[in-house]
Amino acid sequence: MDVATNLQYMRRTIKQASEKSKRNPDEITIIGVTKYVTIERTREAIQAGIKNLGENRPDGFMEKYNHIGIDAKWHFIGTLQSRKVKDVINKVDVVHSLDRLSLVKEINKRATEQKDCFVQVNVSGEESKHGLRPDEVIPFIKSIERYENVHVVGLMTMAPHLEDKERLREFFQTLADLRNTIKHKKLAHAPCEYLSMGMSNDYEIAIEEGATHIRIGSDLVGQ
Repeated sequence: MDVATNLQYMRRTIKQASEKSKRNPDEITIIGVTKYVTIERTREAIQAGIKNLGENRPDGFMEKYNHIGIDAKWHFIGTLQSRKVKDVINKVDVVHSLDRLSLVKEINKRATEQKDCFVQVNVSGEESKHGLRPDEVIPFIKSIERYENVHVVGLMTMAPHLEDKERLREFFQTLADLRNTIKHKKLAHAPCEYLSMGMSNDYEIAIEEGATHIRIGSDLVGQ
């Protein structure tokens, strides 16, 4: 199915989920995850109206960036090794995987301007997932105040693949509660306004629980 048709269906679903939770669907940013698709399919996504694109590997990102450049707003959604920061940081617009001080220091050193970042949180506690434990997030954010090129705009998580929707909902609620706590602190370096959570299999629940950025691959651009 073409991307435009997928996007049309997704916008209807987002509208329904937003109405269910008394939210404005315009608050939801769709990030098209293009890591598994060709440059041609990525261009099709842009033409369909998807301006925010997500990549999770530096090499894959650079290949697409070299062809597409600033026609998209680029979100780096995967684990970013410190040694790769210099290659991508001044080309991506947003980093969704801030999870350690060494990465903060490298971004601060390499970025030519302040960079929007999401702190990645491992709400499920799965060993296979990256991110800080929920109890580590506030101390971490407080500890990075002096790194002026790192601007914490929100929190990000990857929920486990579960059939139990209520259990999934609990994970998203945990992240939303944590975001609210940080937001209320009114930290200049960490306004923490946004929630990056929800993928193809669970974005409706994520929206109902407050997601502002959803990362959609297969349901939108395919494999």
